[in-house]
Amino acid sequence: MLAIIGGSGLTQLGSMKETRRKVARTPYGEPSGALTFGRIGSCDVVFLARHGYGHTIAPHEVNYRANLWALKDAGATEVLSVASVGAISASLAPGALVVPHQAIDYTWGRPSTFWWPTFPHSPYRLSKLWFSS
Repeated sequence: MLAIIGGSGLTQLGSMKETRRKVARTPYGEPSGALTFGRIGSCDVVFLARHGYGHTIAPHEVNYRANLWALKDAGATEVLSVASVGAISASLAPGALVVPHQAIDYTWGRPSTFWWPTFPHSPYRLSKLWFSS
């Protein structure tokens, strides 16, 4: 099943025929919102809004570990993540393509691994969390 994580401005998929929603629980806390299951054409899809439905979660507060755990636990085998960013230069109009030579990382203060000393015996080892085809 394909997992789609929607970023800013993508909190639902208009082309997806929704079949059900599921609230997920993970050892890492709650994901950004309920998982929405459905189909796009002949493809089974699970959708998750990265910033919550209604964009209520700031980028540095997104629980990425819970999001990925919930999607994997729901049966996702591949992840497509959609994102958009803003620019800090007024000379860049919407739609401009830019290759950055610097990045500002506001995510440095949160955990960056699925393993931590108080949870070393996870039924999902790191090698099992990778999505591969």
